[in-house]
Parts: sequence; structure tokens; C-alpha cells
Amino acid sequence: MSTSPHPALRLGLDVALSALKAAAEPTRLRLLALLAEGELTVSDMTDILGQSQPRISRHLKLLVEAGLVERHREGAWAFFRLSDGAGHDSALRAALSRLDPADPALRRDRERLAEVRATHQQAAARYFSANAERWDGVRGLHVSEAAVERAILAAVGDGRIETALDLGTGTGRMLELLSPRVGRAIGVDANRDMLALARANLARAGVTNAQIRQGDIFAPPVETGAFDLVVVHQVLHFLDDPARAVREAARALRPGGRLLIVDFAPHGIEELRERHAHRRLGFSGEAMAGWLAACGLDLVAHSNLPPPDADGDKLTVSLWLARDPRIVSDALPSSSNLEVA
Repeated sequence: MSTSPHPALRLGLDVALSALKAAAEPTRLRLLALLAEGELTVSDMTDILGQSQPRISRHLKLLVEAGLVERHREGAWAFFRLSDGAGHDSALRAALSRLDPADPALRRDRERLAEVRATHQQAAARYFSANAERWDGVRGLHVSEAAVERAILAAVGDGRIETALDLGTGTGRMLELLSPRVGRAIGVDANRDMLALARANLARAGVTNAQIRQGDIFAPPVETGAFDLVVVHQVLHFLDDPARAVREAARALRPGGRLLIVDFAPHGIEELRERHAHRRLGFSGEAMAGWLAACGLDLVAHSNLPPPDADGDKLTVSLWLARDPRIVSDALPSSSNLEVA
């Protein structure tokens, strides 16, 4: 049986030589091994390797120029991760997987990485504690988060999702929930404190196939037409122009891709405007269907999760699943419990 790599994974001679030269240095190889565990800042890598910031920055510059590492700026910070470039990602990860985890230098690096992540988690936990009342006050008004998450998993089905985008990722919970079914995922949020919390949560959960980016939901820093699944979970009610956010989410879908929106059905709890910064008091099925149609999407299914005990003074959670019709629509997964629209 042939052991030749898939043509998409083959590298030209110049590209291969550049990549090999860039990686063929002890510090740079250690940096690549660390970035295989997830994205890091220069400060993180300085703390882990015990080397100066200028030296780490020079090594990273060479790795970026060789196409092995990507640099993503987020305000005053810059995050580095292994490249997703054609051929590089699979070939590089395959090579790194052959490194001996018992090597003393690599073992120390992993120990320091765990310490750095623990520090991040402690800071994120303090932030969450300071803001927990805001989330808990709303959660107590609707069906349990576990029930909502079961409905989300049923809606997306059991099939493999190659690329996913979570707009308004917040704590990163959707990325964590979907990670076993996703090849690669990106979470976007405008709030840096929330991004720190998301990164800490994903690291604690061992999620390595998700990236976090700071960005505006109205101009997400992602490629147009690149995602099989886009999720907008409990975000639209905070926005002045939710229809525009739906349009941006639709723009990110590739042909045949799906958009899942989770938010509240219409309600009259005005208190949420003042205490929890809600701009919209839920969305009707008609309004959402109109927005999706205006984006050229087909509404595949819509389901409501009523509050406990059918309490009219609490919130109903709604799920809308739409599909880009540019290819023949497949049937919904048999596991889906959404009602066909």
C-alpha cells in the first residue's frame, strides 16, 4: 500500500527547506512544541522558557516568516499559534508528535506551561466571580443550561464539522461543548476580559482545536465563506442591530453551511434592560425567519424551550437552525429534536 502523502500535504522544496531551517534550533523547536498545546503570548513563552523577551521575539519572527507560526494581534497583546497554512499544519504536528515527552527540557516546559495556565485561570476566576451575579440572575429565569446544551448538540447532529465559528464566544462554552465534533473552531468576542476567561476555560478543559480572537461581531476577523457551522449563542439581545449581526454570520458560511442561533423568545421583563444590559426583549419566529431569508438562508428548524413550570414571568429559549442553500440541502440529522419549520 502506498505511503505517499496526500497531494494537499506535499511541500515544495524551497518551502520545506525554509521550514526545516527555522525549526532546526533548540529554542525554536521548544516554542513549536509549546504552541502545539495552544496559543500563547510572548510574555507566556518568556516565563516558560526563562529567556529574555527580545530573544523569544526574534525566534518567533523567524518561525512566522517560515510559515510555521501565525501571529494575531489583540489590542496591545499578540498571540502566537501554529500555522493553519496548507500542508504546514498537518506536517508540523506530525513531526512534533514524534518528540519524546519524557525529554527533560520538554517536560520542564510543560510543567511551566501548566503553572502559567493556572495563573491565568486564577485571574479569570476572579473576574468571573466579580460578574457572576449578572449571569446567574438571567440563568435563573430560564430552562437549565444543561437542557439548552442538549438541544444545541441535537440540532448540530453527530456528523463531523470541519470548521466552526462562535460569534460572541463569551466564556468559550460553545467552543468547549462542540470541540469533540469539530476539526477547527474559532471564537470571536470584543471583550478582552471575556477572552481571557474563555482561554482559561478552554485550557482547563484540554481543548486544543479552538482559537480565540478579539473582534467586532459586526466585522468579525475571519474569512468570508469559510465555515461549515456558525453559532450565535445568547448574543443578539445585547445588540442594537441584531439583523446586521445575522447578516455577518451568514457571510461567514460556506455553501451548504449551517447557522445556529440561540436566544430568547419575546418577553416583557423590562428589568433585564437596566440590570443586565439587554437591548432587545427576545425575538419572534417571524422576525428571525425574515432576517434569515433576507440573508439568502433557508430556515431548517425552529424550537422553543419553555421555562420551568411554564412560568409566564420567565424566559423561553429559542433555537433557530438555518442552512445556506447553495448546495442541495441534506436531511436533518436523525438525532435532532428541533421542529421542522
